[in-house]
Amino acid sequence: MKRINVLIVDDISDTRDSIRRLLQFEDDIDVVGEVGSGSEAILFSERNRPDIILMDINMPEMDGIRTTELIAQRAPECSVIIMSVQGEQAYLRRAMMAGAREYIVKPFTGDELASVIAKVYEMDQRKRDVFVNLTKVACETNTRNAEIITFFSTKGGVGNTTIATNLAVQLASTGKWRVLLIDFNLQFGDVAVFLNLIPKRSIADLAQSGTIKYSEIQPYFLTHSSGLQVLAAPTRPEYAELVTAEHVEQLFNEVRDKFDYIICDNASRFDDISLVSLDAATQIWLVLAMDVPTLKNAKLSLEVLEGLHYTSKVQVVLNRSSKEMGMNPQDVEKSLNVKINYDIPSDGRALVAALNQGVPFVTSHLQSKASEGIRNMARKLTSSQEASTKNEVKEQEHKNRGTLKGLIRVFGF
Repeated sequence: MKRINVLIVDDISDTRDSIRRLLQFEDDIDVVGEVGSGSEAILFSERNRPDIILMDINMPEMDGIRTTELIAQRAPECSVIIMSVQGEQAYLRRAMMAGAREYIVKPFTGDELASVIAKVYEMDQRKRDVFVNLTKVACETNTRNAEIITFFSTKGGVGNTTIATNLAVQLASTGKWRVLLIDFNLQFGDVAVFLNLIPKRSIADLAQSGTIKYSEIQPYFLTHSSGLQVLAAPTRPEYAELVTAEHVEQLFNEVRDKFDYIICDNASRFDDISLVSLDAATQIWLVLAMDVPTLKNAKLSLEVLEGLHYTSKVQVVLNRSSKEMGMNPQDVEKSLNVKINYDIPSDGRALVAALNQGVPFVTSHLQSKASEGIRNMARKLTSSQEASTKNEVKEQEHKNRGTLKGLIRVFGF
């Protein structure tokens, strides 16, 4: 009989040690890992795919309920058993809605815990045995490259990072899409600050790790509570020199088929790193503000992008749109001879409050005009992707029905 691989997730190290000791005498159970936070649990699960995850419900940074939701999306073959001192039905209901398979109340004995693990594993194994072939077929046919959106602005302060982070969080929070946000403003990137994340590792550390492969990239990701994955900029300006254009090319090659959307926040200049990002992009979003210096620089940037043959990829984003600026969107379009694709209304009070809290305004100020602008942006962006996905699902369902009929004929169920 296959041994059951178990991951223990609890922010208290003594508790993790106690649970490991409870399971050490079980012949059919292997504790393959211990982690102390939700983000670590997600990364471990994606890399190692343990059979069972013992998840504490009360943890700082990201609680067990939210962590379970994200694992259910990213590593659905891993079964989560929630551990908690609370035994009320409300907690049980929340755990099950998040995707947990079972719920066990602390304190528990080794026999109780082993019994629950065995029961959950046996139920899931039955499903795996029947549908393993279907899963393989689906995995082989559903692989596709990400939509890579590179944000570029002509000067600092126009809201490039603000829009990039809020759009990324909006996409990730739906649970439909795998989203990666990369901070390519290597000297003074603020993506981590905007999301209230503390980077232990950055893209500079990744660049020094040797050959860049996806299995080695994952530990450098930060996980936001929305489910967004973030690759942070270096923590000091001088570390920017450690990242080369070759590193960025390798990075794109490894991550482009692992995500649905990759959002890149670029520095406001045409350097080697920006050019690689612009070249890899499927869409280049040029962010503008309603002032004459920005529009002057935007016109020059559009000329450069045309010279690089990127015009077909350019989408124009007008940020902080307001009648009080002395011009309107039509004036901007006429001045630059371009169409404005996305318009984010001015809503300074919500934006400043959200920035100071390190919380994206799409989650902290849902009713603001800026939040509605981001949601409209996300809906427009994903509409074609959703249509494509629906067509692929229909085709796959047709193939799966044929495979399932074959299984029925062979096994007689």
